[in-house]
Amino acid sequence: MIKNFIFILACVIMSTACQPTVKKTNTPPAQGISESTIAEAVKAIESKIEGTQLGLIEKGVKHAASLWRDNDGTPADFVKFCSENYISDPKQKEASFYRFSEYMESLNGHFNKLSLDMQQNVQLKKGEVLPIDAQFAAYNPGAHMINDFYDNKIAFIVALNFPYYTTEEKNELSAEWTPLQWGYARLGDVFSSRVPSELVQKASKVSAEGEAYIADYNIYMGHILADDNTKLFPENMVLLSHWNLRDEIKANYANKEVGIKKQALIYQIMQRIIDQSIPQMVINSGKQDWNPVSNEVFVSGTKTEAKPETDGRYQQILNNFHIYQEFDQYNPSMPTAIQRAFSVGMQIPQPEVQKLFNEFLSSPQVQEVAAIIKKRLGRDLQPWDIWYDGFKARSSINEESLNSITEKKYPNPAALEADLANMLLKLGFTKEKASFIASRISVDPARGSGHAWGASMKAEKAHLRTRIPETGMNYKGYNIAVHEFGHNVEQTISLNDVPNYMINGVPNTAFTEALAFVFQQRDLFLLNIKDTNPEKDYLKTLDIFWSVYEIMGVSMVDMKMWQWLYANPNSTAQELRDAVLQISKDVWNTYYASVFGVKDQTILGIYSHMINSPMYLPNYAFGHLIHFQLEEHFKTHEFAPEVLRIFALGQLTPNEWMKQAVGTPLSNEAILKATEVAVEKLK
Repeated sequence: MIKNFIFILACVIMSTACQPTVKKTNTPPAQGISESTIAEAVKAIESKIEGTQLGLIEKGVKHAASLWRDNDGTPADFVKFCSENYISDPKQKEASFYRFSEYMESLNGHFNKLSLDMQQNVQLKKGEVLPIDAQFAAYNPGAHMINDFYDNKIAFIVALNFPYYTTEEKNELSAEWTPLQWGYARLGDVFSSRVPSELVQKASKVSAEGEAYIADYNIYMGHILADDNTKLFPENMVLLSHWNLRDEIKANYANKEVGIKKQALIYQIMQRIIDQSIPQMVINSGKQDWNPVSNEVFVSGTKTEAKPETDGRYQQILNNFHIYQEFDQYNPSMPTAIQRAFSVGMQIPQPEVQKLFNEFLSSPQVQEVAAIIKKRLGRDLQPWDIWYDGFKARSSINEESLNSITEKKYPNPAALEADLANMLLKLGFTKEKASFIASRISVDPARGSGHAWGASMKAEKAHLRTRIPETGMNYKGYNIAVHEFGHNVEQTISLNDVPNYMINGVPNTAFTEALAFVFQQRDLFLLNIKDTNPEKDYLKTLDIFWSVYEIMGVSMVDMKMWQWLYANPNSTAQELRDAVLQISKDVWNTYYASVFGVKDQTILGIYSHMINSPMYLPNYAFGHLIHFQLEEHFKTHEFAPEVLRIFALGQLTPNEWMKQAVGTPLSNEAILKATEVAVEKLK
């Protein structure tokens, strides 16, 4: 998972944020630019230049007009502004573009650094979190930047000369665009809407509150009681929801003695979190014992009354939704957060995403892979087997032995940071490139789950955050760290090696997830543990397939929840909870019940991203599909040089990026065909 100020700022302006009240801000000031004024401005520009640029002039003037408000000036002022500020000379336009890029890199980079500084006491293990820390974490240093540029007219100069192109226009035109033309288009994306800075600041405040809520949602597993009130987990095991709980389920497939009992107990904990019957006092506390099956709590062996959390989880989601509503009015062409998250953020319309997911989830290969898993387990499938991890080489290795390796190798963040260059060398990067990339990454001890926070200017470093206990980095933390390292490598390449700053990054977050998955799948290789299984390629295909199957269902729940929110905008947290439970059951019954032989399961609603990263989950599903197509490409192309080439393509549209990266568009076709072959080989 990534954290990045530029990503967050763009999403805040176009789609994301959070706010705890339903109160709306004032409606946008009236736009005073008529069609006749636009025509007058176009004519005024044309009269001053040689040749014809009519289409481009009209596009720039119309875009600037869509952002102009009455308090920016009169219609006559608008015409004068356009006439005086339109750049007709191509050389001057290119020079201006690179100057804009320099300024934007400095601004974005320094605001990103400030945001890191403001949030480090909340996000990193730096002692007790004080009330003032939360206040600073909620502060967005760059909240006023975009609006300042409207006030001083810089935004209008950009809009006039580097107009905004919709995703559809980019897809239609991009095959002929040079990197410079892509840079022009991405500069135009910066000023595509006009949101008040106070709303951006409120968004940052509640976003920080959501992050804090999730960062401290720990379950003290040493105090969890089984059916017979025995304890199955180590005394010092503390697992964050949902990431570590899920990973502990995965880890116990190698435990032949009590693995299934542990998995069933964790599954019960997850259900309590989803339906909010979890006792409030057991969240982030090891002062009492809890039996999640009976839902009884004991203090010093004595049963005690324990109140449930009571919909705090769903209030956080409502907080997000209500501020999204406030952003809606400033995006008339994309008036819902759903449209902005997909058509703008992912650059793939939501109906297309849902159609692709439905095609995959309904494929006959699901039943075929499930049959193989059932045979390998030697039992009927259980609902938590959506996280079956037995196709990986590590599934046959006891986690304690892996822990002993990683704890010794990485006793602290400094040890991991010192080893990053060696990890890249093992993956085939040259010494020079490995040293450069590693020098641009800082490893930090995370308070919550691990994440990667990219730099936004070349002078700064990307940050790799992961949990490292006092005893050293356990395997779960290492596995997460390798995933986040993949993000950091992408962030470093796509910032430093792209043709120009404005196209730095990737088309959407699914593409950075793809490289993170590529790295994560090589975690044992990086520990010098080799997979000699002759069927490893087929097993790798099935592993990716099953991961896609799981995360697409989770993503369906997330999307359908947001559709429900827009259909029920005045809902309470309790009503939202009931809706999510029903949506989770409906998605399960549609795509999973016939495979697992049980109906009405709610487990697809467990992901914490639904709270602190709304509508982010579909990126994981796309990330797995992209991951698979990349892995197929790497079978016939040298790994490290291709990673460097592919992730230096920059922020193109998804399909154009895929065509240039691996020669084929993004689709289900490749993984479905390969899965069919793998199933036949492994039957």
